[in-house]
Amino acid sequence: GSRHSTTEPPRCLYISLLKSQFIFFLHYSGPLQYPGMNQLSSSLGGLSLQSSPQPESLRPVNLTQERNILPMAPVWPPVPNLNLDLKKLNCSPDSFRCTLTNIPQTQALLNKAKLPLGLLLHPFRDLTQLPVITSNTIVRCRSCRTYINPFVSFIDQRRWKCNLCYRVNDVPEEFMYNPVTRSYGEPHKRPEVQNSTVEFIASSDYMLRPPQPAVYLFVLDVSHNAVEAGYLTILCQSLLENLDKLPGDSRTRIGFMTFDSTIHFYNLQEGLSQPQMLIVSDIDDVFLPTPDSLLVNLYESKELIKDLLNALPNMFTNTRETHSALGPALQAAFKLMSPTGGRVSVFQTQLPSLGAGLLQSREDPNQRSSTKVVQHLGPATDFYKKLALDCSGQQTAVDLFLLSSQYSDLASLACMSKYSAGCIYYYPSFHFTHNPSQAEKLQKDLKRYLTRKIGFEAVMRIRCTKGLSMHTFHGNFFVRSTDLLSLANINPDAGFAVQLSIEENLTDTSLVCFQTALLYTSSKGERRIRVHTLCLPVVSSLADVYAGVDVQAAICLLANMAVDRSISSSLSDARDALVNAVVDSLSAYGSTVSNLQHSALIAPSSLKLFPLYVLALLKQKAFRTGTSTRLDDRVYAMCQIKCQPLVHLMKMIHPNLYRIDRLTDEGAIHVNDRVVPQPPLQKLSAEKLTREGAFLMDCGSVFYIWIGKSCDNNFIEDVLGYPNFASIPQKMTHLPELDTLSSERARSFITWLRDNRPLSPILHVVKDESPAKTEFFQHLIEDRTEAAFSYYEFLLHIQQQICK
Repeated sequence: GSRHSTTEPPRCLYISLLKSQFIFFLHYSGPLQYPGMNQLSSSLGGLSLQSSPQPESLRPVNLTQERNILPMAPVWPPVPNLNLDLKKLNCSPDSFRCTLTNIPQTQALLNKAKLPLGLLLHPFRDLTQLPVITSNTIVRCRSCRTYINPFVSFIDQRRWKCNLCYRVNDVPEEFMYNPVTRSYGEPHKRPEVQNSTVEFIASSDYMLRPPQPAVYLFVLDVSHNAVEAGYLTILCQSLLENLDKLPGDSRTRIGFMTFDSTIHFYNLQEGLSQPQMLIVSDIDDVFLPTPDSLLVNLYESKELIKDLLNALPNMFTNTRETHSALGPALQAAFKLMSPTGGRVSVFQTQLPSLGAGLLQSREDPNQRSSTKVVQHLGPATDFYKKLALDCSGQQTAVDLFLLSSQYSDLASLACMSKYSAGCIYYYPSFHFTHNPSQAEKLQKDLKRYLTRKIGFEAVMRIRCTKGLSMHTFHGNFFVRSTDLLSLANINPDAGFAVQLSIEENLTDTSLVCFQTALLYTSSKGERRIRVHTLCLPVVSSLADVYAGVDVQAAICLLANMAVDRSISSSLSDARDALVNAVVDSLSAYGSTVSNLQHSALIAPSSLKLFPLYVLALLKQKAFRTGTSTRLDDRVYAMCQIKCQPLVHLMKMIHPNLYRIDRLTDEGAIHVNDRVVPQPPLQKLSAEKLTREGAFLMDCGSVFYIWIGKSCDNNFIEDVLGYPNFASIPQKMTHLPELDTLSSERARSFITWLRDNRPLSPILHVVKDESPAKTEFFQHLIEDRTEAAFSYYEFLLHIQQQICK
């Protein structure tokens, strides 16, 4: 919180300061003229006034001259310009952010600013402190059903006014007593009015049926390809280790299915001496051989489940089956899960080749680096989407683990997760011996996947102040009605985005609010509602709109929009739209600044990183051209853009680069008795890499440590455990635990970066001049490549477009 403690001087102070400065102009600048922003700042250059005439976020930055615009420390979200009390009460940007922290009063003003308006949500993230409220009455607005929150106003002890639709409601009797202070007559001090993020334990009114148990079904590819890749060993081992940590209660149920050209079910009914395998070979009309004994109580059948997990990795060792009947296996899974709902985890290693949903290869390797046309970003069949919608209707989500060594048409397969609120995990060229880092990544990802919190049979509704409306949602879900998202499962790693428009002028209000409510069943069978409320000021001037841009939120929303555009129109269309977003907003800003030199590309400080981030997006696997990009890799990057929370998505778009061969305790932070160094961020350019140094690049789900050729031998020995540069092996994916200060610092920093990631990052040590460095250099987005601009060239290109 401390970084937000500098409060801006009140508006009246600005005005009086400006008055005194205008007098100053009259004395020195001849005839009276209204000073433009640039003139004002240049004329005032010599004056050291205590308070600037404009917020720092509006300081004009000449992008073509200021080459080092990347700040040394991570970019924090802007703090909305609210009074101190509201600031303190507002929702954390980690859960809920808006692309504009100053909301334009009218759609016309928004159109003028040429900036995207939308929200980014991370509604179910892991929280250390969450007020949980048990109360017979959950207080909501009678008209729009908004939950009472810190931004409502109490007209008196007995009535409150809704901050979204302005209706006046009665305060119920029960609400007059505050369980925290144990006192009567202070409704404004109740926890749900003091906290913008709360969780209610819901009553039976919030249930259509008794809360479901946690139900987990694993659907496993056991074709020759799958057995050869060796994922079963890792999965079964991981399940054995985490069986007792699966979220749930005494009702938890679990089941297993395997498939190749036929489908195999496992009877694990308590009382059997060993698991029974039942084979269904009619894949055109799938049926369940014994519907009641295929999903069993985890605790009653634990020994049989363990027997199965120990046996599975070797059961298909000599298989000759090359076919994959994934579609029929999913149809069977749907039948099995329909009575309860729950989670289906599908492990697939190739193109489905038999039965419903079979697919053909659509990738032409010669077209991979095509500069314009990238085809087949959309699904080849609607089978997987239809199946997902059926699953969603029965409260079942499908998670896909794709572990493949060749093209598997992720564009089609991903639909099973997209529309059922599932997750997609992708391990290209997976092999448990030939590719040990992928195998280790799967193991770590599974640990998080199997043990993280889960919510079942969930729905999420987003409400906003009258006058605003939502029109496009991004993420994995099914939109059930205009503002209701159906989420068969919700997990703490899921992110969402939504685009907004201003339908009616907001002239009568100085504040707007957004509220998201997530109703779900916990793994323990409790119905709960998690509510987040965000409050933002309304502004009437274009300058204020620019002053409040949250550039990272804007870039993440644009990335989501660009994915949609790539699939509905074309990749080149999406790329043009991204470039135009920069051209339009900087051009619109330029027109507000008088006497702008045409030779300069000027941005307000709040938007100075916008061109850099857009260039980073254009070089991202999802949107890049001219470099060989496998179709499944591209589609996976698009899937991640649509469902990663902002903090993780930003690292994927614009990785963080740090020099780590000279870590010190200066500016270090303390985390649970660990001292964590905080090295400054470096810009993503080869000019920052020195042969004498070692650099760590954090790309979200992968870390690279680049070691320069002349790197100090002491560092190599103390951190990597090898005597010199030449002796470092080509494939190194771990830092050894050495008893040296440098080793401790480096490991402490990397551990701190790794904490709380949805996907476990693989670490690659890359030697200068080794073949592996091309992967690393692809992320240096400020440099030019054969097919793409350098950052400086991109700025010149933007400037040309603006001057056209």
